[in-house]
Amino acid sequence: MCRSALRFRVPGDYAVTDVTEADAPTQARSEHTADVIVVGAGPAGSATAYHLAKAGLDVLLLEKTAFPREKVCGDGLTPRATKQLVSMGIDISEEAGWLRNKGLRIIGGGVRLQLDWPDLASYPDYGLVRKRDDFDEQLARQAQKAGARLYERCNVSGPIVNDLTGRIEGVTAKLGEEKTPVSFHAPLVVAADGNSTRLSLAMGLHRREDRPMGVAVRTYFESPRHDDDYLESWLELWDRSGPQDRLLPGYGWIFGMGDGTSNVGLGVLNTSSSFKELDWREILKAWCASMPEDWGYTPDNMTTPIRGAALPMAFNRQPHYTKGLLLVGDAGGLVNPFNGEGIAYAMESGQIAADVIVQAHARATYAQRELALQRYPKILKDTYGGYYSLGRAFVKLIGNPKVMKMATQRGLTHPVLMKFTLKMLANLTDPTGGDAMDRIINGLSKVAPKA
Repeated sequence: MCRSALRFRVPGDYAVTDVTEADAPTQARSEHTADVIVVGAGPAGSATAYHLAKAGLDVLLLEKTAFPREKVCGDGLTPRATKQLVSMGIDISEEAGWLRNKGLRIIGGGVRLQLDWPDLASYPDYGLVRKRDDFDEQLARQAQKAGARLYERCNVSGPIVNDLTGRIEGVTAKLGEEKTPVSFHAPLVVAADGNSTRLSLAMGLHRREDRPMGVAVRTYFESPRHDDDYLESWLELWDRSGPQDRLLPGYGWIFGMGDGTSNVGLGVLNTSSSFKELDWREILKAWCASMPEDWGYTPDNMTTPIRGAALPMAFNRQPHYTKGLLLVGDAGGLVNPFNGEGIAYAMESGQIAADVIVQAHARATYAQRELALQRYPKILKDTYGGYYSLGRAFVKLIGNPKVMKMATQRGLTHPVLMKFTLKMLANLTDPTGGDAMDRIINGLSKVAPKA
């Protein structure tokens, strides 16, 4: 996207000078300067860049790898995530390669319960499935179409910080296969670089140890169950490696991909006393071995190695804005502690961050812009804080094997209770005009601490 003017900002301030292409000091300077730099082109970064570019801001989107590239994920998208895809103008038709799902099938305690996604005004009544190696590229290309300037194979090495103000003013990086050292400059930087978020760490933002962490491991199998139109969740995960079987705080999943394969994996919370000592890949293998042979979840049918990733939950890195840096998605610990869902919250936080930045960009003075930017953490806490606090309490409860066993054995026998649980765990309610379940969940989220 060609722009007739570049908007340079004085370091440490936001005074604007319009400089035409002809007046720019060098071509490299114009190519590497923008209104906003977004580090990471996953769902959070691409959503942020898309909404910023749609609003007319000049955005650099820096991705350390090249598309297509793989990410560890269940590949199943709830109606929350589906709504965000629609808001980005993504073609989510079956012809475009998306597989729709009707709801969630829950298995545990000898019970098999099939629940449709709730019928709400705020969200669609279906979810989607798509592999991450293709999904992320779809979003990044959409951001490009909106006007964001995408640099692939751009490995950000650290922040550029003003010595006087302590504000971030850009990033250093190594670009291309040659790993050419480059620097990019902008008055605002968005960290969308995932759980490891080296950029946040370099700015002194460390993980909070009082917030839950999870781990997800998954693989793909060739399977006749590939075209299942329900996401499947198994609530009983057992560690059978010791003298006594132990029920683990987490769940297993089976998501049909519609392409001849199933995504099979598990997500477990660190509230288990045995969390650090267990080999999750071996537990996944043992779980798959317990399934019916005709499903095809056998070593011979495995199409990829077992891979794992961390799940940073419940605002485990704060503040979400400081000194010119905003955190979105996994970098800010926005994974839902109830169910391990991250994509919806990554995209939502990207849209929220973009809206705040656009408003700040229009303010006349540095003080006014900073006042607008300081709203970002408050909006996140108002939107998710109470709900995430409930999730943290939930995580502590299911960390007790007795509670987990009682929940799976007794809760699943009550369909109305499980309908409520589905809404609660997936965070799917209408904020106004909903049913009694919506009002209870919304009320609980409002009164819970927004920490």
